[in-house]
Amino acid sequence: MESLQAVDYMNRHPVTFTTEMPVAEAVERLINYHQTGGPVMDEQRKVVGFLSEQDCLARMIESSYYREQVARVKDIMRPDVLTIKPYESVLELAQQMLNTKPRIYPVVDDDGYLLGTISRSEVLTAIDVQLKSGYRRP
Repeated sequence: MESLQAVDYMNRHPVTFTTEMPVAEAVERLINYHQTGGPVMDEQRKVVGFLSEQDCLARMIESSYYREQVARVKDIMRPDVLTIKPYESVLELAQQMLNTKPRIYPVVDDDGYLLGTISRSEVLTAIDVQLKSGYRRP
């Protein structure tokens, strides 16, 4: 099987957040983009965290009880985000996904700038395309 790189299957227009964005606005983005999470970026587009639906859920429940919506993304994001490089192997990422929780990985360049994201479904698509192309060869 030839090398499959993340750059060939990543989402180049993922949902993104800033640290100062209100959580309610972040939730609206998740809903509108139909994505389960996305990278949090600083002013230079460097990845500084990750925000998922699960991260937002607890805050939204708490807000519904106390009628407060002043929380910012920086208050609930996970700062320990797992990233991959665009030239990394999709097959190696698939192996990593078997052992770690993230469903979506930000794809960053060597300086940490966001290029896109790659999800489990995109990894499955890449492997499926590769397998199908192998069956067609004489």
